[in-house]
Amino acid sequence: MNKVRTSEKSVSTSSRTMSLLSQLEKINLGSVLGEADNARYVTSKILHLVQSQEKTRKEMTSKGSTGIEVILSTLENTKDPQTILNILNILIEVISVGGGRRANILVTKGGTQILLQLLLTASKDSPPNEELMVLLHTLLAKIGPKDKKIGMKARINGALNISLNLVKQNLQNHRLILPCLQVLRVYSTSSVNAVSLGKNGVVELMFKIIGPFSKKNTSLMKVALDTLAALLKSKTNARRAVDRGYVQVLLTIYVDWHRHDSRHRYMLIRKGVLQCIKSVTNIKLGRKAFIDANGMKILYNTSQECLAVRTLDPLVNTSSLIMRKCFPKNRLPLPTIKSAFHFQLPVIPASGPVAQLYNLPPDVDDVVDESDDNDDAETESEMETENDDKDRHFKNDDIETDINKLKPRQELGRPLEELKMYEQFFPELSENFQECDLVSKEPKPYIPGTNLSGPIVVPTAGEEYSAETKPSTKGVALKESSPVLTEEYSRRPAFLELPKKDSIKESSLHQLNDQRNLSPSCQCLSQEIVKGLDRMSLQSSAKNDQYYSTACVITKERKTSLTTLACSNPCEHVSPCGSSLFEGSSVHLGKLCCTGVDSEEEDSRSSSSGEQVMLEVSDISPVHDCDLYIEMVKTTKSIPEYSEVAYPDYFGHIPPPFKEPILERLYGVQRTKISQDIERLIHQNDIIDRVVYDLDNLSCLVPEEVDVLKFNSKFESGNLRKVIQIRKNEYDLILNSDINSNHYHQWFYFEVSGMKTGIGYRFNIINCEKSNSQFNYGMQPLMYSVQEALNSRPCWTRVGTDICYYKNHFSRSSIAAGGQKGKSYYTITFTVTFQHKDDVCYFAYHYPYTYSTLKMHLQKLESMHNPQQIYFRQDVLCETLAGNSCPLVTITAMPESNYYEHICQFRNRPYVFLSARVHPGETNASWVMKGTLEYLMSNSPSAQCLRESYIFKIIPMLNPDGVINGKSIVIIMVTLVRRMYLCMVAVSKRRCGTLMSMLLLVT
Repeated sequence: MNKVRTSEKSVSTSSRTMSLLSQLEKINLGSVLGEADNARYVTSKILHLVQSQEKTRKEMTSKGSTGIEVILSTLENTKDPQTILNILNILIEVISVGGGRRANILVTKGGTQILLQLLLTASKDSPPNEELMVLLHTLLAKIGPKDKKIGMKARINGALNISLNLVKQNLQNHRLILPCLQVLRVYSTSSVNAVSLGKNGVVELMFKIIGPFSKKNTSLMKVALDTLAALLKSKTNARRAVDRGYVQVLLTIYVDWHRHDSRHRYMLIRKGVLQCIKSVTNIKLGRKAFIDANGMKILYNTSQECLAVRTLDPLVNTSSLIMRKCFPKNRLPLPTIKSAFHFQLPVIPASGPVAQLYNLPPDVDDVVDESDDNDDAETESEMETENDDKDRHFKNDDIETDINKLKPRQELGRPLEELKMYEQFFPELSENFQECDLVSKEPKPYIPGTNLSGPIVVPTAGEEYSAETKPSTKGVALKESSPVLTEEYSRRPAFLELPKKDSIKESSLHQLNDQRNLSPSCQCLSQEIVKGLDRMSLQSSAKNDQYYSTACVITKERKTSLTTLACSNPCEHVSPCGSSLFEGSSVHLGKLCCTGVDSEEEDSRSSSSGEQVMLEVSDISPVHDCDLYIEMVKTTKSIPEYSEVAYPDYFGHIPPPFKEPILERLYGVQRTKISQDIERLIHQNDIIDRVVYDLDNLSCLVPEEVDVLKFNSKFESGNLRKVIQIRKNEYDLILNSDINSNHYHQWFYFEVSGMKTGIGYRFNIINCEKSNSQFNYGMQPLMYSVQEALNSRPCWTRVGTDICYYKNHFSRSSIAAGGQKGKSYYTITFTVTFQHKDDVCYFAYHYPYTYSTLKMHLQKLESMHNPQQIYFRQDVLCETLAGNSCPLVTITAMPESNYYEHICQFRNRPYVFLSARVHPGETNASWVMKGTLEYLMSNSPSAQCLRESYIFKIIPMLNPDGVINGKSIVIIMVTLVRRMYLCMVAVSKRRCGTLMSMLLLVT
C-alpha cells in the first residue's frame, strides 16, 4: 500500500513539474495575461520543488527534457528582478549535484552567453544589485570550468572588468568578492585575459586580499591564492610581481602560516602560497628573486619540518619542485663536454656533425642555458599539436596486406659483376670437401627429380625433448647436449705475462708445497694484499656436486720472511653443472700492463709487495680461458690505448644462482636524494669537492693517507671520465661521451677500491640524458667483487639501495641537446655497502661483454668443435676504423659425403643472417648471441637439424670499436652495415630466387 502511495506521489510530482514548465513556456510566448506576476509565481514553485526533491532536478536535466531550455529562455526574456533571482537559484540548485554533466548541459544550451549578457546588463545599474551579482558570479564560477571558451566570451562581451571592479569597490564585502574571485580565476585560464587583467591592477589587488595568518575568512584567502596563482602563470604578471617585490612577500606569508598552523588545518592555504611561488619562478627574474630572498633555505627548512607528517606531502613535493627549478644551473665540471678521446677520421665531411663539433670555439659547446622552462613547454606543446595533426592523417602503411609483397625481391639493385667482389664472404659455396674426413663415405641412392636441398624442417622444443635420452642428472644432460661441455682439454700450468712493446718475458711457476702452516680460514684480504695482487695462480680443484670448495693461499714475500694465509669457504647456492673456468691454468695477474714494465721495476715491485695467491676453483664456464683472454687482449686496439685488464673479464663469471628480483623502492627515496642535493647550495661548507679521478688530467693524484675511494676505468669497455668527492662517502661520477661526440651517456663500467665495510657509499652518475630510466622501476646496477671471486663466487650481482633517476641542476647546452634549449642532465644515484674491506669491485650498467671476450669465445668454439659434423669458419668482414677485425662466422652441418648430390644439398641450403651489438652499450645482445652460438655448435638434435637445414651467417659484433672503447651508441659503422647488406644481396642472387633470407638483429 505504501509503495502505491509513493508511486502516486512521484507521478503527481512529475506531472506537477511538467505542468509548471508548460505554464512557464506559455508565459514566454506571451499568451498569458499578467506575465510578470505569473512568471514570478511559477518560478518560485519550481524553485521549491527543485530545492526539496532530487527527482525534479534529474527530470529537468534528463535526456529529451526541455526544462533547461525553458528556464534559460525565461531568463533571457524576463525583466522582472525576482523572476531572475528565482531562475538563477533554480540553475544553481540543478547543477549543485550530479557532477559536471549537468553543468555541461547548461553550457551546451547556451547558458554561458545568456549569463554574461545578463551580467553586463546588471552592471549598468547604480548601484548594482548585490544579490543578483552574487548569484550570477556563483553560477558562472560553477559552469566556467566546463566551457573552454568562457574566457573569450567574457572578453568579447566586455565582462572581464565588471568582476574586477566589483572586487575593487567591495573589498570588505566578503560575500560578494568571493564568487567574483572565483570567476576571475576561471577567466585567468586564458593568457590573454590574464595579461588584460594584470594591466588593470589585478595582481596588486590580490596582494591586498591575501595576508598573514588569520582564522577569519580562510575560504576567501584560499580562493584569492588560487586566483593569484593562475594570474602569475602569465609571464607579464609574473614580471610585475617580481618588480614590486612580491616574491619576498609570498615567502613571508608562507613562513607565517607555516609557523602558526601547528595542527595543519590550513594546508590548502599553505599550498596555495607555494603554487603562487611556483608560478612566479617560471621566469628567470622570478628564480633570481627567489634566490635573493633566501627562498632556498626557507623552503628547505620548512619542508624538512613537514616530513614527519605524511598528510603534508603535497607541501613537501611542491617545495621540492620549486627548489629544483630555482637551483642555479651549472655546467658540468669538465673542460669540455666533448669526449676525452678523439679519433682522427680518414675523411671528415666539411658539413658533417664531426666537423661542426670540432670547429666550434672552446667552451661554446657547453654554455649554460638560462632559458625559461615555459619556453620548452610551449615548444613541446606545439610539437605535440603538430604530431596530433599528423596522426589524424596517419594510415597503417606499415601493415602489409599483400602477401606477395612479403616475398624476397628477385631483382638486383646493382649489376651482378659489381657483387662478385663479395663472394669472398661465402667460401662454403665453392668448397668441394674432397680432402675432408666426412662421417659418411657412401652416397645415398639418388632419385631423379627430387629436391637436393630437402625439406626445411624447423625443430621445436617438443621434438628436441622427445629425441633426448632420459638424463640421470641435470649436470649430465647438459654435458651430453653440447660438444663444448663434453670436450675435455688440459693445459700445462705456466706463467703468462703481458708483453712489453719490444719483447715478451716469461717466468717460471712457483709451486707452493708447504701446506703445514696454513691457517684454517681467511676472513678477508688486507688492503696491501688486494692492492698488490702481483702474482696470482689459478688452479682447478676436484669437482663437487654439492658445493664449490675453495682454497685461497696468499704468500707474502718480505725479503726472507714468508707469511701464508688460507681460506676455505663453501658456496652452497651455486649450481653444480658446468666446466672449469680456469681449467687448471696458472696465470700471473697484477697490474696486467699490456705495455710491460722494465725488469728493474718489476723486481723492485716484486720485492716490495710480492703477494702470490693460489686459487682453486671448481668448474664454471667451459669457454672461458684466462690465458687465451690475455692473448686476445694483446691484439685488441683501443683508441685510449688501454693498458690494463679488468678482473671480471679475466676471471670470467658465473650466472647468479637465483632469479634476480625487482627492487622495491621505499617511499620518499627520490625526494630525500633531491633534498640532499639541495643541501649542497644551502650548506656549501660541508661539501668537499675533491677530484679523485680524471681522464682529462692524468696527473690528478689523491694522497694515500686520504680516506677516499680509488677509481679506475682504463680497461677495455670501461667508461668513467671523472669522479668528484662531494661528501665523505658520496661521489659524483661523470661518464665519457661517445668518441667524436659530445653526448650519449648511458653505458658505465668502472673499478672501485679502498672501501670499508659497514658504510653506505653513495654514487651519483650526473650526466645521463634520457628523461626516464628503468632505475626508477626496480633495476639495479651490477657489481663484481674480486674478494667474492677469490672465495669461489665470481658473480656479477645486482646491488644498491635508494636507487632513483631524476633531473639534476647541470644544464645541457643546446648544441649537445640537438638544438633544444633549457634541457638538463639526469642523475642515477645508488648507495652500496661493501661486504669486504679493501676489496676491488667493479660496477657496470649491464653484464659486460668485451670484444676480447668475443674473440676468445669464437676461438674456443673453433678449437673444440667436431669438424666431421660441423662446418665452422671464421672470416673477417672488414677492418674497423681503429684497425680491429669485424668477425664473420659461418655455421652449418658438413655434407654427408663429398659426393655430388650431398655437396649440392649443402650449397642449396637457405641462409639465415644473424647480427648483434649495433649499440655497444647494449651488452645483453652479445649474451644472447653467445648462447645462440653455443646452441648452434651443440649436439642437441634440434641444433643438428638446424645446421642441416640452413647455413648461418653470423656477425656477432657489428660495432667492435664502440664496444672496445666503452661507448653507448655508435661510432661510424656505415661501412659494416652496408657490406652486410650487400652480402645478403649477393647470396640472394646466387640462390636464383630459392633463398629464404632471414635477418635477425639482436640489438
